[in-house]
Amino acid sequence: MSSVQMPEIAPNFPSSAVQQAISIEAGRQCKGKLWSNLTEVCDLLHIPFNASMAGGELLFQHVQFKTGQRIHTSGQRFDSLCIVNSGFLKTVSIDECGNEQVLSFPMKGDLLGVESIYTKKYFSDTVALSDCNLILLPFKRLAALGHAHAEIENAIYEMLSRELVRKQMMVNMLGAPNAEARVAGFLVSLSERYSEIGYSKTMFTLRMTRNEIGSYLGLSLETVSRTLSALHEIGLISVDQRVIRIKELDLLKLLRRIPSSKSRTGRLKAGKSPSIIKWPQLVPGSLVN
Repeated sequence: MSSVQMPEIAPNFPSSAVQQAISIEAGRQCKGKLWSNLTEVCDLLHIPFNASMAGGELLFQHVQFKTGQRIHTSGQRFDSLCIVNSGFLKTVSIDECGNEQVLSFPMKGDLLGVESIYTKKYFSDTVALSDCNLILLPFKRLAALGHAHAEIENAIYEMLSRELVRKQMMVNMLGAPNAEARVAGFLVSLSERYSEIGYSKTMFTLRMTRNEIGSYLGLSLETVSRTLSALHEIGLISVDQRVIRIKELDLLKLLRRIPSSKSRTGRLKAGKSPSIIKWPQLVPGSLVN
């Protein structure tokens, strides 16, 4: 079982701008390990950076994990936040009987470990769903930098606040009243996240299984599969194994209920188009018939 190890501290660098640039470039490959400076960390987190933050002299170590490896486990001593630089993961809570509850699906730009700051122990297990590259932010070191530099302290607050907002948005999505709305909200959320990190918002691959999606949404595997098939049938999306293509993103955002299987079958047998505008009562207040 793999877990995050405390990184080595990068060496101090000379104050000269030229020497500093050379040292940083060398430091990124120090002892065969990759490093990122504070400018790159802020850029990854979409946090404003300015020269007064003196980020050029601060380096943060990268660590790589293979698909299926655990980054950290519940109860393990907390020492570092992690930024996802590339790859896809899941965070899970495992009960005494070994049952797994998926809590989130972090991807590029997400921050891991925020909820562990208070307890000083990691709250959940984090598992790589693909090969991953993470950047370690040793928390004590980060806190010391915040005390020394007001700009860095503000950046830390923005970073933590953004993660809290994102988690609240997830809670709101999971509060949807039925399976159709939850699955639709999940697809919309993935679409927005993929768009944020530079991928297509209308076509993407599900890195998680349908069973993992069900665990996250509080639904059974069968319900997730049936709902995806229904969304495909009425023309909102197309599904090809794990590849999803969103055809009607705006309407997917509004979806609250899908017509019954009997209604869908009757319309298709009558030769009517599966286009979304042909389905009545798909969203609240719909006037189509």
